[in-house]
Amino acid sequence: MNAPKVADRHATFRDVFAVAEFRVIFASYGIFMIGETVKMLALSVLVYERTGSGLLAALAYVTGFLPHALGGLFLLALADRWPARALIVGYDVVRLAMVAVLATGALSPSAMLGLVAVVALFGPVSSASRTALLPEMLHGDRYVLGRSLLTVAAGGTQVAGFAVGGLLLGLVGPYGALWLTAATCGLSALLVRFGLASRPARAGRAVTGPGAGAIRETLRVNRQLLADRRIRGLLLAQWLPGSLLVGAEGVAVPYAAGLGPGANAGILLMAGAGGMLVGDLLVGRFVAPARRERWTPWLALLLGVPMLAFLARPVLLPAAALFAVATAGFAYQLGLARRFLDAVPEARRGQAFGLVSTGMMAAQGLAAAGAGALSEVLAPGVVMAGAGAASIIATMLLWPVLTPVGRRSPAPPAQPTPAPVGSADR
Repeated sequence: MNAPKVADRHATFRDVFAVAEFRVIFASYGIFMIGETVKMLALSVLVYERTGSGLLAALAYVTGFLPHALGGLFLLALADRWPARALIVGYDVVRLAMVAVLATGALSPSAMLGLVAVVALFGPVSSASRTALLPEMLHGDRYVLGRSLLTVAAGGTQVAGFAVGGLLLGLVGPYGALWLTAATCGLSALLVRFGLASRPARAGRAVTGPGAGAIRETLRVNRQLLADRRIRGLLLAQWLPGSLLVGAEGVAVPYAAGLGPGANAGILLMAGAGGMLVGDLLVGRFVAPARRERWTPWLALLLGVPMLAFLARPVLLPAAALFAVATAGFAYQLGLARRFLDAVPEARRGQAFGLVSTGMMAAQGLAAAGAGALSEVLAPGVVMAGAGAASIIATMLLWPVLTPVGRRSPAPPAQPTPAPVGSADR
């Protein structure tokens, strides 16, 4: 009964890492991200070596993106209908088998891409299960800080994965790198299997497999989540301001190329990643919960405002600094974390968190593609400023959602709301 006191207290890193199960989640997630990064890099190099096709190499690098989105649209119900530990371990075991098959070199490049795409369908289910476990092991502000630490881990381990992957490719080649990736899959599975407690599924299971029943259930619950005005607003708030900014990343390469010799797009992208990590770390750890929620709309506004300066076509280092400041605004999502958790039914947490991830991936992909198309007719700096302006407009439109309850102007009369999510189950 002391949860409210925990919710109001500002959590520390010690509070979060004192929870043994979170240490397991954190370590296994870091190992998972390193393995995935090395796998993508090794597969891309391997496909290029065997085909000489830059297009196929690029497809190999991003081949899990579209299947991940499809899995999020059609299979997320499994995240609540199957026990989380079994799902996470099962996905790691399937990944291990897939990587081992890739490492044998027995498949053609097209078959390799097909196998990776099929396995990626179940990626969002495992990811949603992992995220939905956090509020069961971390309460109050610990939960928000735990979410922040997983974001930091994702960015940090991706950078480490690129570094380790490049080293492994030079030492043992792509096949050797894939075998070592298989080892990371096994290690992650063992950590989760023996480090997490067994928990029952959050929702009942009418079917026992990922067939049509799971697809119908996923579509039905997705519709119910989106029909709830409060949940829909929080989803849009998490999807749009940040995803629209990602359009600027999509034209970082042509922007840097236009600055002349010595300008490297990697510096811009690293600055963007660094700003996001530092923003999440500082706001998550050093800003009190109530103040963090009050800052939410202003942090979202920070995403777009610095990007307007790209109309002046700043040189590399000022451009990198602007990009870092802008991406620090991604910390606005921490102010929405507890409100979203409170808004969704406990029995549908896995699917709700998976829907956040799926929508974000889709929005970021569309924003990057749209920015790339615009860069064919507009200067890259103009496109980057346009991405910032779009983020600002989305933030202003979503300002009532981004502002915590109790700090807003009086709202207009409420419209009739749909039945609570999950009521059809009863």
